Amino acid sequence: MQNQPTKKYGLFTAIAMVVGIVIGSGVFFKAEAVLRATGGDMVTGVFAWLIVGLVMLICSYTFSVLANKYEKVNGIVDYAEVALGKKYGYYVGWFMTMLYYPSLTSVLAWVSARYLSVLLGFDVTGGSCLVISCFFLVAIYALNALSPILAGKFQVTTTVIKLVPLILMAVVGTIFGLVNGITLDNFTTRLTAETIQSAVEGYTPNSSPLLFSVVAVAFAYEGWIIATSINAELKDSKRNLPKALVLGSLIVVSIYTLYYIGIAGAVNKLDLIVSGESGAKMAFSSIFGSFGGTILLVFIVISCLGTLNGLMLGCTRGMYSLAVRGEGPAPKVFSQLDPITNMPTNSAVLGLLLSGFWLLYFYGANLTASWFGPFSFDSSELPIITLYGMYVPIFIMMMVKEKELSPFKRIIMPLLALLSCVFMVSAAILSHKMTCAYYLIIFAVIMIIGAFFSKDRSHELK
Repeated sequence: MQNQPTKKYGLFTAIAMVVGIVIGSGVFFKAEAVLRATGGDMVTGVFAWLIVGLVMLICSYTFSVLANKYEKVNGIVDYAEVALGKKYGYYVGWFMTMLYYPSLTSVLAWVSARYLSVLLGFDVTGGSCLVISCFFLVAIYALNALSPILAGKFQVTTTVIKLVPLILMAVVGTIFGLVNGITLDNFTTRLTAETIQSAVEGYTPNSSPLLFSVVAVAFAYEGWIIATSINAELKDSKRNLPKALVLGSLIVVSIYTLYYIGIAGAVNKLDLIVSGESGAKMAFSSIFGSFGGTILLVFIVISCLGTLNGLMLGCTRGMYSLAVRGEGPAPKVFSQLDPITNMPTNSAVLGLLLSGFWLLYFYGANLTASWFGPFSFDSSELPIITLYGMYVPIFIMMMVKEKELSPFKRIIMPLLALLSCVFMVSAAILSHKMTCAYYLIIFAVIMIIGAFFSKDRSHELK
């Protein structure tokens, strides 16, 4: 077996990775979460989408500067390694492999199943939805493991498909809302806490609505960094990956903001808050009719599967990116590539198992009576604390080391990226409070386990 991947993906696939991984689920069900967090304040909601979008643009541009210079295997690990050395690169890779990739992938499997369950009339927190989630995980894994080229084409296709309902809602919803006055009413009328409480059982107003909204929106913007995981398989990576990061980010921010405004023209905001998981279907049905709403909901399911595919594409390469560096458990095993598919099969199997584990955790922590007591956290939101925290030293060392870059690329953008990361971490901590501490305990345990598989530690044990 060989251990060098072939260059099989082009610029459009890379852009589809960025757009397709980010757009697909969060924009549909986090729009409802933002409305709840803000108490129906549409203006604050728009600010939340724009703030996190700006963070994505700043960070993706800053990483694109590094992508233009460095290419090995798995971009984020490359950049961490260049900035702070192999040891830091290893721990970033371990976190991405064991926690970030699979936890995000598992949530997307459930979200995909959630919208299919809405379409079929199933309970979104019941056993049927969980079974569909497991099926989607295995099916997308099989697609990536057996035919990575087909997986790339699937990514491009679903990215195009998923833009259809978003652009339709952005354009038609905005026009519809301006004509009938719903948009103006939603943006100017304030809902009282009492009004929402009378309509939504168990509703509690947030003390910091913008911060809660930012953290909720963060999930909708997450995943773009996973596009860097295919840098070793991307044709002319140093030219195409930076373009994909920047262009993809611009597309995402524009689509998200316009979609949210379009939604405001489709349905009264109180109805959206009350409808919960059916909010997207209600909005589309109100404009395009019952049949049109159902067809567009099918588009949303396909959209979610495209996002799941992009995440699985990164998830299957997690342990491989460590193994080719001689790090992690059994490097010789996980660095092998299948001679026919050119896929890291052993790494892919582990990625599937880890995704299954985190799906089980997500179900037990969020969809039923808590199995884990205080250690139950939302795995779609809390990992951003450590993700953005790990970016901080990379941006600091970029300002210190990259002396040949212009002041704009070396100082201004990394500094803005650093401040963006501090803001995101602070917002997550302030909104989730003590839950963050319990998440960090789990994170610490995972990283301690990783320490026993690092190259230096392995030598000590021998």
